Parts: sequence; C-alpha cells; structure tokens
Amino acid sequence: MSRCQTSSVVDASSIVNYVTITGRVYPVSSEDYMRLVRLAWDFRRAVHVATRMIVKGLEEDRILRELRRMLNKAYADSAYNAAKAMVEGCIFNGGNPLHIEVRKLFIISEGESSRLGNRNVRLEDTCLVKVKYPYDSSWITLRAEFGEKYLPLLRELVDLAKQKKLSYTARIVFREGIIYLHLSIPIQLYLKYFKKGEARGELIAAFDLNSDRVNLVIIDEHGRILDTRTAWFPEATSHGFPRGKAKALRLNALARLLEYCYRHSVSIVVFENLLSVKRKRFTRSKIANRKITRFAKKQLIQYSVVMALKYGFRVFLVDPKGTTNSREHYDVMRKYRLDRHAASAYLIALRGLRHQ
Repeated sequence: MSRCQTSSVVDASSIVNYVTITGRVYPVSSEDYMRLVRLAWDFRRAVHVATRMIVKGLEEDRILRELRRMLNKAYADSAYNAAKAMVEGCIFNGGNPLHIEVRKLFIISEGESSRLGNRNVRLEDTCLVKVKYPYDSSWITLRAEFGEKYLPLLRELVDLAKQKKLSYTARIVFREGIIYLHLSIPIQLYLKYFKKGEARGELIAAFDLNSDRVNLVIIDEHGRILDTRTAWFPEATSHGFPRGKAKALRLNALARLLEYCYRHSVSIVVFENLLSVKRKRFTRSKIANRKITRFAKKQLIQYSVVMALKYGFRVFLVDPKGTTNSREHYDVMRKYRLDRHAASAYLIALRGLRHQ
C-alpha cells in the first residue's frame, strides 16, 4: 500500500498509492477448489522457505531461483516480497525472524499493467476472477462477490486493466472456512468514486494517534490553538478485547474527528510519519507493552491518510522525533496546560505549519 520516505515532512499522497477493498470468492467446482487449496499450500510453503533464506543472509537472486522451482516467476516474486515484509515486521516488533510461522493459507499476485492488470489473478468482471494454476498453465475459475458500492469502481478497474492502463495487486486469503479476495486499487481511482468533499478552509489540524485515544489540535496560520478534541476508547487495550473491534473503534473515532475538521474550516491535516519508524520501543511496564503490541500504528496511519484524502484535505506526515518526551514537548505542556498527548498533537501541527 505504501513506500516509506525519510524526509522530515512528506506529502502523504506521494507515499500512499493504493487502497484495499475486500470481497469473497467461491470456486465454481470442487476441482477448482482443490486446485486453489493446493496452490495456496505451495505459496505458503514458498513464503516460509523464503523467510529462512532471507534470515540466513542469502542473496536475492539465489532465493528467487529456488522459489521459481516451486512456482511460476510472478508467484515466486510475490512470495519473496511477502517473506521479506514478514522478516522486517518481525524485527520491527523485536521478535526472532527464525521463529516466523506462516499459518494461514494465502496467495499473493502483484500487479502488472502489461499483463492485463495482473499476471496470475485477473478480475475478468465484477463477479468473475481467474487464477493461474502454474503447474499446467490452466486457469482456476472463481465467482466473486463485492459490496454493491464498489461495483462501479470495479467495472472501470476491469476496463482500464484490459486496456493495459493500470495494475492491481490481488491477495486471496483463507480464513475460518471463507475465501477472501483483497484488491489493491490505485488511490486516485478509488477517490474518484468515494471522495466526500473538497476542504477549502485555512486551518491546520494535527493528530496524535494512540492505542486508547486520538488527540486532535486545530491551529491557525499564526500557530494559535483554536480547538482541541480527544476521542477515548480505553477498552481497545483491555486484555482479551478482539483486535478487529479495537481497530473499528479507532477508525470510527478518527472518522468522526476528520468530519469535525472538515466542518470547521480545516484544509491541512498532519500526522506523525510512523511509516518511517524502524522499531517499536518497549518499556518496563507490562500494561504499556501490551498497548504497544496491540496497536498497529503503521496500518492506522495508512487508513488515516486515505480517510483524510477522501475529504479533500492536503495531508502531510512529519518526523515524529521530538514530539514526545523532549524539552520542547514539556515546555508546550506547561505553557498551554495541555496533557502529553495534546501537546504532541500541537507540536505535530506546528511542524506542518512551518512546512507551509
């Protein structure tokens, strides 16, 4: 969905390039189901093999040669990229990549505009998907179901892909007896159908995102604080609370705050560039560490950027260094009588203002 940049202030529209939409797929025959399952098993095995080879420090060319003996070139390339992301994610979370276990069955095929959008997983119509079976070069046929609101977008996606004008990445996931299809759609095409407005105000809003709250600060062009808001969801970090529900709470809270910004003359939204953070920092507190491990900050930032772009805001990501636990941070807390999270949001807003 994104690629990281390291500059202190980044235009978010330049790094979040795709939006993922999800549907369900159904093999049209028992034979197609068995072939799809075999392919998913082999793809998962290829990813597992690739993680071990990456950890051992083997060269990329050697790993890809091994994977291409198991799958075709496009599947092998996707398996390698998935394995690389898993290894990097494991290291980011402070884990041992040698202990990575790939449990769920899945298949990934990355986009390729010259191959009608995707070489291995092709959306032929809004209700029809073809999946390349690499062992005999035949195709597995799947019936697809997407939400009705996505159908106009998908029709245009199919037309543009057949004209070789765009590509999309496809991910097939087996989960609890259901087969899902995740399509990564170019964000400009997505916004064409789902944009909610065109923000034309003059104010700047900044967000401090946390596992149990979202803090918002709105400032004017002189850096004066005009408004502060906090959305709380402490249950999201409770032991045993479902991750899916926790994610929904955060996204709903953020959506409400963004709508508030849209109605209160905000035109620029600023977040910390958590896509550039190399590793999670753990503490001596078990409770704090649980909050850290249960909070997918990078994923939330990507969703946040997409939601903000839907309202027509200009969106910037700023370097998070110094926005917490710094001399400037403590000075802001004392001067404006803000709590630590609101003070962080204010510093994020100032960095966006200075960029302007």
